[in-house]
Amino acid sequence: MAQAYKAETDSGGSVPERRGSGLRRLVGGWRGDPGIWRRGLITAGIAVLVGLVMLLHAQIPNGVGNLGSLTETFLPWLGVFVPVLLVIAVVRKSATALIALILPVAVWFSAFGGLITDKSGSGGDLTVATHNVNADNPDPSGTARDVAASGADIVALEELTAGAVPTYEKALAGTYKYHSVQGTVGVWSKYPLTGTKPVDIKLGWTRAMRTTVDTPKGQVAVYVAHLPSVRVKLDAGFTAGQRDDSADALGKAISNEELGKVVLLGDLNGTMNDRALNAVTSQLRSTQGAAGDGFGFSWPASFPMARIDQILVKGVEPVSSWTLPETGSDHLPVAASVDL
Repeated sequence: MAQAYKAETDSGGSVPERRGSGLRRLVGGWRGDPGIWRRGLITAGIAVLVGLVMLLHAQIPNGVGNLGSLTETFLPWLGVFVPVLLVIAVVRKSATALIALILPVAVWFSAFGGLITDKSGSGGDLTVATHNVNADNPDPSGTARDVAASGADIVALEELTAGAVPTYEKALAGTYKYHSVQGTVGVWSKYPLTGTKPVDIKLGWTRAMRTTVDTPKGQVAVYVAHLPSVRVKLDAGFTAGQRDDSADALGKAISNEELGKVVLLGDLNGTMNDRALNAVTSQLRSTQGAAGDGFGFSWPASFPMARIDQILVKGVEPVSSWTLPETGSDHLPVAASVDL
C-alpha cells in the first residue's frame, strides 16, 4: 500500500501541488495576453459607477422622485454587485475590471465594515424593545407574549388598532404594570410613567408620543413614533414627502426635550443613511450601529432588507442591540440594552 500510494503521488502530485498547479495555469493564462487590459471595460465601468454611488450618495438629488433617499435606504445592498462583477472579471480575464473593483470594495468596507462585526456587550441598566405589530396581525396575543419574552423593561408598540388594543393590554398586563396608548402607538413599562402626552408630527392624528420613565437610576424621556409609510411608484418615484415632514416635526420635539437621557423607539420608515431623517438622526445615536451584531435589518420580516425600525438614544450608552424572532407582523421586533 505504501508503495502504491508513493507511486500515485509521484505520478499525479500531492493534492496541494495539484491545486497550486491549477492556480498557476489560471494566472499563467493571463501572461503575455495584451487583451487583459482591453477586455471587461463595461464591467470596469459598472464597478466604478457602483463605487461612486456609494461614495457620493449624498450628492444624488432628491428633487426627482426622492432618488437620493431611495438609494440611501438600500445603500448596503450595492455591495452585492461586487462578487457578481468579480466573477465576470475573472471569467473575462480582465485586469482592468479587477483593478476597478478596488473602489467599490474599499468604499463599502469603509462605510459598512464596522456593522459586520459583533460590538455587543453584556449587562445594561435598561432593556427596551420596539415593534410595529401590523394592523392586520392575525395573532396579537402571541405577538405581545413574544415581545414580552424578550425581557425588556420598556416595550413600544406601533400600528395599534382600537380593536386590538384591549388584547395587547390583557396580554402584557402581567409583565408591565404601567402603560399608555396614544392614538396608534403605545408604551408598556415596568417602571412608573409620568408626563405622558402625544407628540404632533403633522399628520392630523396621533402616531407619536412622549413619556418620562422613572427608572431606578433616574428619569429617561422615552419617545415612541411611527412615521408615515413610503412607497415606490413608477410615475412619482419614492413618495416620502409626508414622512419627511413628520421626521422634521419629531426632530424639533426631541430638540426641545429638557431631560438629558432620551430614548426613541419606533418605526421611522427610513434608515440611518437616509438624509431625510437628519432632523432626528443628527441628535441621536443608533444602538445597532454602536452596539449591534450585523446590520439588524427588520423589514420585511420574511426577508429583511432594511432597518427601518429604530432604537436611538442620547445621554445613555448602548450596550447591545439585536432583532427578535418573527411574530405575526411584517416587521421584526428590535431590542437593545443601555447603561444609564
